[in-house]
Amino acid sequence: MAKAQHEEAESLAIQALSFIAGDPERLGRFLAVTGIGPERIRAAAREPNFLAGVLDHIAGDERLLVAFAAEAATDPHTIARAVAVLNGRSWERDTP
Repeated sequence: MAKAQHEEAESLAIQALSFIAGDPERLGRFLAVTGIGPERIRAAAREPNFLAGVLDHIAGDERLLVAFAAEAATDPHTIARAVAVLNGRSWERDTP
C-alpha cells in the first residue's frame, strides 16, 4: 500500500472527525455509538483503526455520508476507499 494513499486516507478521516465534532448532535451520537469519551478523542485520533472507525461511522449513515462528502468536496466512494486503506485492505469498485 502506498504511503501517500495511507496519508490521504488518514487526512480524510481526520477531516471527518472534525466534521463530526463540529456539530453537538453528530458528536453526541458518535460518542454514544463508539463508547469513547470526549477526553480520549485526541489520543485515539492517532490510531489508524480509530480513524477507520470514524469513516465507518460516517459511511453507515447515508445522510451523514452525503453531508460529509459534500462538505469535503469528495465522492462517497472515496470514503469507502479510505476505510479500506486504513483497514489494510485493497479496494476495488464493482463495475457492472
